Amino acid sequence: MVTQQPRLAVRLVQQGSSQQAFVLLRTVFTVAPILFGLDKFGNIMVHWPQYLAPVVTEVIPVSGQQFMYAVGVVEIIAGLLVAWRPRIGSLVVCAWLAGIIINLLLVPGFYDVALRDFGLLVAALALNRLATARYAEMHR
Repeated sequence: MVTQQPRLAVRLVQQGSSQQAFVLLRTVFTVAPILFGLDKFGNIMVHWPQYLAPVVTEVIPVSGQQFMYAVGVVEIIAGLLVAWRPRIGSLVVCAWLAGIIINLLLVPGFYDVALRDFGLLVAALALNRLATARYAEMHR
């Protein structure tokens, strides 16, 4: 008798809600930073340098776009780290989002974006808590 592996959707339904939340958050915090990071090189979604506080380019002698290239690299690495080691990657994303929030609070007119990013920071922290519990359970 041959048995088939259950499809991903079926396996997720069979698992508990915390496992479902973990998979959902890990997926989002893997894909989104990678996509946003890649877009820093093309500015297709938005012109990213507009979100950069002027003080940043006064302190660091590069253009706003050059700074965004570095931001893109960091975001791609953060997304990959969440996929590979979600317990650590989620904390990197939290720290990164905290930096983005501070930057946005220095730019008039983007307070709503800062608030949205605070919500993302809380979600990344929730991913960390789920990943930590999952890690502890797997290493008993």
